[in-house]
Amino acid sequence: MTSPNREQIVAALEGVIDPVDGKSITAKGMVQGIDINDEAVNVMIAVDPAQGPALEDLRQAAEKAVASVNGVTTARVALTAERPKAANPQQPAAAKPHQTGQRPQGASQKPLELPTVRSIITVASGKGGVGKSTTSVNLALSLVAKGLKVGLLDADIYGPSLPRMMGLRDAKPTPSGTQGKMIPPSAFGMRVMSIGFMVDEEQPVIWRGPMAMGALEQLLRDTDWGDLDVLVVDMPPGTGDIQLSMAQRVPVTGAVIVSTPQDIALLDARKGLNMFRKVNVPVFGLIENMSYYKCPECGHVDHIFDHGGAHKAADELGVPFLGEIPLDLKIRLGADDGKPIVCTDPDGEHAKAYGAIADKIAEAIDDQVGPTTEPKKKSLFPKISFK
Repeated sequence: MTSPNREQIVAALEGVIDPVDGKSITAKGMVQGIDINDEAVNVMIAVDPAQGPALEDLRQAAEKAVASVNGVTTARVALTAERPKAANPQQPAAAKPHQTGQRPQGASQKPLELPTVRSIITVASGKGGVGKSTTSVNLALSLVAKGLKVGLLDADIYGPSLPRMMGLRDAKPTPSGTQGKMIPPSAFGMRVMSIGFMVDEEQPVIWRGPMAMGALEQLLRDTDWGDLDVLVVDMPPGTGDIQLSMAQRVPVTGAVIVSTPQDIALLDARKGLNMFRKVNVPVFGLIENMSYYKCPECGHVDHIFDHGGAHKAADELGVPFLGEIPLDLKIRLGADDGKPIVCTDPDGEHAKAYGAIADKIAEAIDDQVGPTTEPKKKSLFPKISFK
């Protein structure tokens, strides 16, 4: 099958009409970005902030038009609301402060509704390289081991890693019985969604912030998650547009911050924690990853990156310290090979460390939204084998 080109996509979008004035969205310059990866096409359309929430029909029409192009197998169209320009071009418009105790929302967009998802947990870090994605995977699977119904979302649009970590590198979402929905790939008893299923692993995703956030919102909205107790979201590192938009647009139940013991990592972790506080997202606590190295031969413990910094920071910031995870080659190899440590060695020391943290997170969720009324099912992990 021949891959579509940009000209074909633009031609298809010429027939999509803005209901506000009856003009083509291409003639008005509303098409702000087109990304083509083989048969998958992503389009970003800029709309008036005042009209944004009412233009879902336009978005669907554009998506249908793109999907009709020969060679397109996956079409995604996202809307982005541009900010109105200030009256004086030399002076930016003043932002209105949000009231204390209220989570600020997008200028004209309603929060995303995920009625089948009981709670949403974001796993975040102030900087990259601290093992946040590995932690997200093993915590999510530890919650599965507790008998909870769990989904896992890769929110790192620019550097998706969960397809590899979950052993799903060649997997693709499939159409759902519900119009416009996708059934995500599954592994180890939970559904997993990532932009990595739509783009080549070695291809960079070069999108502006609004386009990346639009794609992320569609992953959330158009995925058939089923009934979930917990949706674990592996966040990108830092405190940029995606993190802020997630906090504003998604009903996040709580955030978990991952750091290593070094001072520089803890400094960035504090920034991430304070960002969630400013948008009134509860912070469930800090995890110290790569906390120590224990020699498998003699049992000697070395604190390679210092030790106890996250615990001290948690105390100073007034949030719980959730636990520490050691630096161990088996954890890293399991992540690289798509064989998470909590599944390959469910009775081991590392799985127990992740499990103890998952227990605290589950308790924090119950405190926020109330305990689940359905009985928990027994873990299947001891029966899983890798060949």
